[in-house]
Amino acid sequence: MEAIVCRDLVKTFPGKPPVEAVRGLDLTVGRGECFGILGPNGAGKTTTLEILEGLQDPTSGEVLVLGKRWETEGAEIRQRIGITLQETRLSEKQTVSETLALFRSFYRRGLTLDASIAIVGLESKRGSRINTLSGGQKQRVALACALVGDPDILFLDEPSTGLDPQSRQQVWEVVRALKLRGKTILLTTHYMDEAEKLCDRLAVVDHGRVIAQGTPAELIREWGGGNLIELETKGQGPEREAILGIAGVGGVKAIPDDRGPDGTTHLILRVDRAHEVIPPLMSLVEKSGAGLSSLNVRQATLEDVFLALTGRNLRDEPA
Repeated sequence: MEAIVCRDLVKTFPGKPPVEAVRGLDLTVGRGECFGILGPNGAGKTTTLEILEGLQDPTSGEVLVLGKRWETEGAEIRQRIGITLQETRLSEKQTVSETLALFRSFYRRGLTLDASIAIVGLESKRGSRINTLSGGQKQRVALACALVGDPDILFLDEPSTGLDPQSRQQVWEVVRALKLRGKTILLTTHYMDEAEKLCDRLAVVDHGRVIAQGTPAELIREWGGGNLIELETKGQGPEREAILGIAGVGGVKAIPDDRGPDGTTHLILRVDRAHEVIPPLMSLVEKSGAGLSSLNVRQATLEDVFLALTGRNLRDEPA
């Protein structure tokens, strides 16, 4: 049995006109899997997560969590999931231990306070008040609150947004430790490195729909290509059709470049073997009469995948 299944999920908010936040979305998450929903702000990630968590009702579609339905078995599902929201507001005057004791009281079974504090590495802060903690420490307390019921599924909505690099790494270490314990984790993110490092599989979401699914490596291989060549020339560079005629070039995309002078051309080539493409590419640049400003070879990333799929960067607001 899969941990989470949703079929043809739709969520429309009333208005003039109505807002379609989720538009026929399908997802399947296996047990023990860390599954990521990747997309820009406004793509429908949080709305989808809130429906799966039972915080919102779908307009239509089917949702199964641990084989159960929210409409008829909501109380049982709540005992088996943990949730960390995009922004968790805890009582500032309570200590870490008092906060966790409150959340532990909501569950019939679960972890001891000591165990949940140890998982997030806050043993030295158990007697500290929430208002004395750093942003990263507060986020780890929120994670401990989600874990104290020993959930089968953990929902994490943008778990490291707004954190400094060190705090992000600490949150990631907690998630990795939970993966090793066999927990099912569903997280949303718009950080490419977070998705690549933590997730076994990903769904790329845009405008309320899943537009691609797979492991990070599969998505990069299918949509981003093995390597990318970034070429910048002074003046009009080679024609796109001529570049596509080079053996091993799988695609060419022009990128607007407002930093350089008029006539600057900035191209990104998707290639299989960069070392075979560069010599004939340089020959085309020379024949075009354009001056070479820069040439860079790098591996494709999830940012490139999203750009290839949607034509815009991962953090852009939707049009």
